[in-house]
Amino acid sequence: MTVQGNRGEDTAEARENLGAVMGRAARRLQEEHGDVEGTLQAITSSAVAVVPNAQECGITYVIGRRSVESRASTSELPKAVDALQERLGQGPCLDAVWEHEIVRVNDVGTDRRWPEFAQPARDLGVGSMMCFQLFVEGDQLGAMNLYSSIPNAFDDECEEIGLMFAAHAAVALAGAEHEEHLRIGMSSRDVIGQAKGILMERYKLTADQAFGVLSRTSQETNRKLADIAAEVTEAGAVPRRS
Repeated sequence: MTVQGNRGEDTAEARENLGAVMGRAARRLQEEHGDVEGTLQAITSSAVAVVPNAQECGITYVIGRRSVESRASTSELPKAVDALQERLGQGPCLDAVWEHEIVRVNDVGTDRRWPEFAQPARDLGVGSMMCFQLFVEGDQLGAMNLYSSIPNAFDDECEEIGLMFAAHAAVALAGAEHEEHLRIGMSSRDVIGQAKGILMERYKLTADQAFGVLSRTSQETNRKLADIAAEVTEAGAVPRRS
């Protein structure tokens, strides 16, 4: 493996190069605004380009400290490591990242914090890891995980750059999720408005009465109001109660 990074360069030039790389990464993340999956993929591919010695990257969502969901990755390796952690119930993302903003695993094969995880992870080809917390919402955690096949690949400089990038990534992800929620909300309101208009025309109801019909049907059928409205727009009538 060719070791990446700026260790042999003048410090000022290295920082200038890093600034340019970070700038390109920030622009890449901005291009995906409003697209959560696109943002997640942009984070993983950009992280490998930005953080020295990082070969692979994956985004992991952890729910209830045990259930693991791989949301984006640069290869199958991060997915395999996530599956291993979920199966064993231990690993960097399941324990330490809840309490620490950064978890660095210098040598996966000899790390004793997760004894059952260490050797199987090494067998998968992981030499070292760094995990960065992206967010914590209730019992759900989001983490960005970087991998190298070589032990001790990540030093303090790698950690500092990774933390800087993770901060940018967290902001970009939060913005994308916010825009997506707004878009879904606006779409739902449009569908509900169309359904109200259909009911008003067909049954000669007022706007409030039409909304009341949709709301009661939603409650009685235990379905989302937007789903009821969508069915009304397709069928032209209120769904039958089963």
